[in-house]
Amino acid sequence: MLTTILIVILILALIGALPTWPYSRSWGYYPGGGIGLILIILLVLALTGRVLRRTLKMA
Repeated sequence: MLTTILIVILILALIGALPTWPYSRSWGYYPGGGIGLILIILLVLALTGRVLRRTLKMA
């Protein structure tokens, strides 16, 4: 459950960080790339079960 919420939040942040607005074009793709990298790492950890096991141990 927590993993799903984190993934949804990161996807929304990734969409928000893309340089589509005139004021954010000078940023380049660095913010979106960084958030995308975090999203990929979280997805890999979720698919291997490491995030889920740690979440269950905390509860």
